[in-house]
Amino acid sequence: MPDELPLADFDHIPLGNLAEHLRPLDQAQVQALLDHERAHGDRLPVTQLLERRITDLAHGAEPAGSVPDRLPEVQDGPSGGSPASPATSGPPVNPPSHGVPTNPAQPRR
Repeated sequence: MPDELPLADFDHIPLGNLAEHLRPLDQAQVQALLDHERAHGDRLPVTQLLERRITDLAHGAEPAGSVPDRLPEVQDGPSGGSPASPATSGPPVNPPSHGVPTNPAQPRR
């Protein structure tokens, strides 16, 4: 379903950039995003922004601009997990000793 949304990567667009990406969409497209948001994340700031844009369009606002295929602020994460390696990881951490009388932070039980 996310591939069918009017905005690619809609779920990953930062809230601060969402309003500018809504400008090219018509009322039906914004409604599709609102329906998707309510069914999935249901994030209050996002639903409020979408509802406000629908209201603006209903009161005469016109879509402006074009929808890009890829959004520059939505980047693909690294594939295969974390880019950390043994060379870049921190030093090994020993767990705290429990019940050692010389360690006042860990009293014996």
